[in-house]
Amino acid sequence: MNEPTTIRRWFGTDGIRGRVGALPITPEAILRLGFAVGAELISSADSSSRPKVLIGKDTRISGYMLESALEAGFSAAGVDVLLVGPMPTPAIAYLTKALRLQAGVMISASHNPYDDNGIKFFDGAGAKLPDAWELAIEARLDEPMQTRASKELGKVRRLDDAPGRYIEFCKSTFPSDLDLKGLKIALDCAHGACYHVTPPVFHELGADIQVMGNAPDGININDQCGATYTQAIAHFTRTKDADIGIAVDGDGDRLMMCDANGRVFDGDDLLFAIARDRHMHGVLGGGVIGTLMTNYAIERAFAAQGIPFERTKVGDRYVLEALLKNKWVLGGENSGHIICLDRHTTGDATVAALQVLAALRSNGVSLSEWMGDLQRLPQVLINVRVENPRDLEAHPDVLAATQGVQETLKGRGRVLLRASGTEPLLRVMVEGEDLKEVHALAEQLAELVRKVA
Repeated sequence: MNEPTTIRRWFGTDGIRGRVGALPITPEAILRLGFAVGAELISSADSSSRPKVLIGKDTRISGYMLESALEAGFSAAGVDVLLVGPMPTPAIAYLTKALRLQAGVMISASHNPYDDNGIKFFDGAGAKLPDAWELAIEARLDEPMQTRASKELGKVRRLDDAPGRYIEFCKSTFPSDLDLKGLKIALDCAHGACYHVTPPVFHELGADIQVMGNAPDGININDQCGATYTQAIAHFTRTKDADIGIAVDGDGDRLMMCDANGRVFDGDDLLFAIARDRHMHGVLGGGVIGTLMTNYAIERAFAAQGIPFERTKVGDRYVLEALLKNKWVLGGENSGHIICLDRHTTGDATVAALQVLAALRSNGVSLSEWMGDLQRLPQVLINVRVENPRDLEAHPDVLAATQGVQETLKGRGRVLLRASGTEPLLRVMVEGEDLKEVHALAEQLAELVRKVA
């Protein structure tokens, strides 16, 4: 592996992302990225075989441009390419592993608006690439491109049966002794990558499917629909008199659901729904990983069920790291990223929805019945704009005040101060049983941060 640099210029916490037309999301930059990744794969490949990569994308109009740039970069480096067109991010992870390829690439900005885009990478095992690998790529980006001799250029072809392969894979994660017959599902595909693969999964398992958000035009991805705009699925579910609503995001790795009345359940709730069923049947395989943003009510609910629970930093890559460290299989975020390692290598909205539905079908209950009277604790989040948020996290006065609030809420709530990774903000979050108290405590902490800033 090329000697890595120490500072990230391109990669963030989840690949590369930005506004289309601004660095690094330009054709020239993505061409160089494809070449750099290809060169790294060549350097570590068996000399007897040519590396192969898979490229997928969501439905953004800029995907065509970036796909072509990546394809050219890989080919120039001597790497063969398989193109699958619009497919969910988790489908790229699955297909990369199933086809024994050296890497998978997803062109997507996930839940962001259409005029953003990004690049995510998976290794041959379908897992997101480690930090060291990303840093090695950044080092290669400083090197000149040296196109391979014509006879060594990579070849490119389309994998026409990719949708069918992924549909069958998703269905295989649902218990073979169960089906979805008699269940009416409202489904919102966010005009994104799931539009042509997720509906057949539920339909072929027997459900009556009513679909919205399945007419992408290149610019309507995530536009007032999908997992980040749950008002749409709540309304659609009620309008269609469906039993349950399912909403995914533009690249298919976030999930939200609602009951027949339109009550929305986020990633925290759905993680509990899956864990509770598995714990009851003795197949949970340890405990559950959440994040610093997991609602305290969920933590208390896990404790009441006797389910071990741990928190990690915000980000599905950190959830995955904690799962692997603990040798557990279930974790997720309130944003809707849910990882079931006994089903997939990464978060998958379609697979996660099937796990929730399996819990409901095996217990013969509706979503609202299964969640019972679980009520989220009131949460107040105040974003304080400061120049050096990380420094303020460790300020003695802020630490003392935070500890004081935590003591006040002991057993009834919690407090979290977290520096934003993308903006000059310190996020002050307080949750507890009494909204008035929580709001007052959050304001008290936020005011202190402003004073010492």
